[in-house]
Parts: sequence; C-alpha cells; structure tokens
Amino acid sequence: MALLPAYIAAGTAVVVLLADLVSGKRGVVVGAGAIGSLATLGAAILVSSSRGPFTAFCASPSACSMVTDDAAAVVAGLFALLTLGVLALSTPVLRSGDVPVGEYCFLLACSMTGGVVLGSARDLISLIVALETLTLPLYVLVGLRRSRGAAGAEAAVTFFVVSVVSTAVALLGAALLYAATGAVHFDRISAALATVVDPHLRPLVSAGVVLLLAGLSFKVAAVPLHAWAPVTYDGAPLPVAAYLSTASKLGGVIALIMLTLGGFGPILGTAGPALAVLAVLTMTVGNLIALRQRRLVRLLAWSSIAQAGYILAPLGAYALHGGRSAAAVPVVLAATVAYTVFYVVLEFGAFAAVVGLRGDQDGGAIDDYRGAARRSPWLATALVLALAGLAGLPPGLAGLFAKVAVVRALLGGDSVWLAVIVALNAVIGLAYYVRVAATLFGSPSPTSPQKVSWAVGTAVGVATLVAVGIGFAPQLVMSLAGAVHP
Repeated sequence: MALLPAYIAAGTAVVVLLADLVSGKRGVVVGAGAIGSLATLGAAILVSSSRGPFTAFCASPSACSMVTDDAAAVVAGLFALLTLGVLALSTPVLRSGDVPVGEYCFLLACSMTGGVVLGSARDLISLIVALETLTLPLYVLVGLRRSRGAAGAEAAVTFFVVSVVSTAVALLGAALLYAATGAVHFDRISAALATVVDPHLRPLVSAGVVLLLAGLSFKVAAVPLHAWAPVTYDGAPLPVAAYLSTASKLGGVIALIMLTLGGFGPILGTAGPALAVLAVLTMTVGNLIALRQRRLVRLLAWSSIAQAGYILAPLGAYALHGGRSAAAVPVVLAATVAYTVFYVVLEFGAFAAVVGLRGDQDGGAIDDYRGAARRSPWLATALVLALAGLAGLPPGLAGLFAKVAVVRALLGGDSVWLAVIVALNAVIGLAYYVRVAATLFGSPSPTSPQKVSWAVGTAVGVATLVAVGIGFAPQLVMSLAGAVHP
C-alpha cells in the first residue's frame, strides 16, 4: 500500500512504452497514458480511504524513507490530474505528427512517477531523487518538437544547464547537512539539529540549509535560479509549458514545505532570511520584467515567477521568526498550500485557453490575440477568468482568496513589511494582466479561429469550472492544508 500509487504511475510509463511498440497508434498510446493517470488517481484515493499511514524502507519505526498517508495521497492525486489534463491539451500537437507520440507520453508518465513518489518521500535522498525524476523527462519533452528547431533546442539546453547547476547546489547542501547531523531522514535531522552544540558545526549547518533551499528554489523558478523559465516555456510545446508551470512548481513547493516545516524546525532562524529574500526578489523581479513582455507565453512565465514569490512569502515569514510558535504552522501551511492549489488551477486554465486559441502553434505575440473575444468568445472568457484570478481580481475569486490568505498569514506572523511588499507587487501585476485582457476585446486581427478538439475543449471547461468552484468555496482548498503536512 505504501508504494501502490508509485507502482501504478511507473507501470503507466511501461504500459505506454509497450503500447507504442505493439500498436503504434496515437489513440492507443494516449489512451494508455490517460487510463494509467486515472488508475494512479484511484490508487491515491484508495490509500487515503484506507487506514494509514503506510510505510516502506524504514531504518527504524520512526525513520522511514517512504510514508504514504493523506498528504502523499493528495499530492499523488494532484500530479495524476495534471498529467491527465496535459494529455488532453496535447491533442493538437500529437495530431500534427510533429511530436513522437510514444516518447511524449512515456516521458510524461515518468515525470508523473517522480511527482507521486515526492509526496511520500521522508528523507533527503528520496526527496532529491523524486524531484529529479519529476524534472529529468522534461528536458527532452521541451525539445521534442521537430518544427521548433533552434528555439526548442535552446529552451531544452537552457533548462538542462540551469537544472544541473541547481541540483549540484542542492546536493552540496544535503551533503553538508549529513556531515553535520549524520542523518538523512527528516525526523532525525530535526532531532540532531536541536542538539547541535559544537560551534564549529553551526556554520556547516547554516551553509547546508541555505544551499539546499537555493537549489530547490529552481523548481519553483525563484530568483536567482529563474532565468530558465521564460526561454524554456516559450520554446517548449504549449502543453509541456503548462506542465512545467504547474507540476514542476508544485513539486518544488511540496519539497520546501517538507523541509521548512519539518526537518529544519530547530534552526529556522537560519533559513528565514534566505527564504524572505528569495520571496521578495522573486515577486518583484517577476512582476517588473513581465511589464515589458510582448509574447504571451513569456509574460505567463514571468508571471509564474512572481507567483512563486507569493508562495514563498508565508514560509519566509514563519522561518524568519524561527518558527517560534507551533500554533503558526497550520496558518502558514494553509496559506502556502491554498495559494499553490489556486495558482495551479488558474495557471493550467490560462494555458488551456491559449492552446484552444492557438492549436498546435506556439504561444505567439500578445497582439496575435487581438479580437479573440469576437472569434472565440468562450475561450477568451476562460482566459480572462484565469488572468483575473492570477491578478487577484473579481470575478477570479480563487486568486483573490489566495492573496488574502497569504497577507493574513504574514500579518499574523508579525511580518507587516512583507505583507506590504506582497500588496504592492499585486498592484504592479494588475498592469500586465489587464493589458492582455483588454487586447482580447480589441479590434479583431485577420487571424482565423482555431478548430478546438473535444479534448482541449473539455480541459478548458473543466479547468474553468474548477476555478469558479473553488473561488466560491475556498474553504474546501484550505481544508487540504490539514492533510498536506510533513
């Protein structure tokens, strides 16, 4: 039971590979990937409804490398749903024949496996291996489209080089922590850090914590490891960019939550300044540079960088004060998890609408969407709703509640200055979101409307309905915070 979701996710990759080998038909291969994603979701629901938690690879009863509980089930279910949604968005690209179907679906299933394992990881080794399994297939997926040529290759190489550097930094931080504590399990690291009295070990611990957090910040595209995102998103096929901006960021947030609210508990004062500075720089740089963008996918990429800053802010505020109050953990956790879920739904909805408007083309310039509300009213409405949510404006109530949750957590954690910076950045963000929304209702360009497949239309519709639903019932998402706890 501890490994059931991971087994099914990995089995999905194998089945997709065999389906491509035996049949080679696009429908069969994509169907195998979709059924495997649904089976992974079913396994997550089964684990959540069973009497858990279930453990595996235990060094002792209190030190297990894999713990599959409600938190792991929620994470596995989210990754399965994202994979299913990306497969639906991939219909135009796969139908064009520009991307090999078997390799595409196989790599996507491999990445899903890393995300599923990530939710159960309870030691540094499992955590980093799961994150790399989530990320490694994406290097190839970014450059897999034949027609993009140099642009696709540039995006893939940029992503690969920055990822290798960040992984090396994270591994160095993990090695320093192991050298100082002699432990890799989160519980044992926390206990060891609470008893470190040797003054010679304190600098080692501090360096290890800062390096590990900096390396993991790559996954959420936080400054200074952020420059890969605009190039990679714009050069990748649109469905892959959607997966990068949602699943990859979700994985990084889960890892940071586990470490900040789990393993680093006794020395949060050391991690606090690093997280707070990361949050401020990330949201500010992302918003300011997004103002100058002329291509829609690049604008969404810089926007996602800014959104990462909002996600990191509650963790930074909590760590900045040394985690002095255990009662603050649920508040910080609720704000971080809620914002992440709201962001993932809205960002996926935005990319789904872009795929519907552009088909198998790239994201194009913002001016290419001029008059889209007249050509495709329902797709333009879905895109406006997603942009309003990301900006925190009605009718995008989901994004509004997300920003309110973050500001409340900061004010409750005596970080008024950080709350003010979040509010100012939210105002800056309004400028480029409103500009894109206004373009959709401008004079129509000569571009003819794209024919939307039923799979893409379904993905857009479901994402929009979910975004509207959680906007009117935000407490449903906030309640997830009770489950997603390290």
